[in-house]
Amino acid sequence: MYFIKSPYLLRKLTGKTVIWEMPKGEKRIFLTFDDGPVPEVTPAVLKILSDFNVKASFFCVVENIQKYPYLLDRILEEGHTVGCHTFNHLNGWKTNNTDYVDNIRKCDAYIQTRLFRPPYGKITPSQINLLKDKYFTILWTVLSGDFDSRINGEQCLKNVVMNTKDGSIVVFHDSIKAKERLLYALPRFIDHFLKEGYKFESIQYEELLKSDNHQK
Repeated sequence: MYFIKSPYLLRKLTGKTVIWEMPKGEKRIFLTFDDGPVPEVTPAVLKILSDFNVKASFFCVVENIQKYPYLLDRILEEGHTVGCHTFNHLNGWKTNNTDYVDNIRKCDAYIQTRLFRPPYGKITPSQINLLKDKYFTILWTVLSGDFDSRINGEQCLKNVVMNTKDGSIVVFHDSIKAKERLLYALPRFIDHFLKEGYKFESIQYEELLKSDNHQK
């Protein structure tokens, strides 16, 4: 089970320790991609972003960066931001705090970032607290569901179009299992909101520092 739109109560419970959305008022959308980079999907995503001239943020599994360092280079060269998605897609609910934090620290040798997203969105309050001095924990406003083999690309597109608003952080996955739904929904989603006058931007650490969303 998963929620397409992040539950209001959960967002309130996490307070200012987690970023669920970005500031409103400028008709901005923040595209994010999880689980890559992989050669079967990430280059196609980058081409779509380039074709529309929009920027995004990639939350990378560092094991994949080890295998495909050239894809990380390309992501950065094309002006996108990168965040840590743990070293090997670790579930915080099933991992003790010491091992979880150590796993994330291993990422420092491969990427320099202050952005972190927990795989599956599963992280404990104590883990968030241990990471807060170094990382902004980024969750999401809208989950596309592109990883869900029970839906098709049209439903995936509907998920994001119906729920995205100004300031939304939207999650797609540059992963093999999401590929078919992702590549159907992503260009149509971008095109729809560009025609509505929205901008697509990457999540910037500097903006988060200045924002009232988070207390360091």
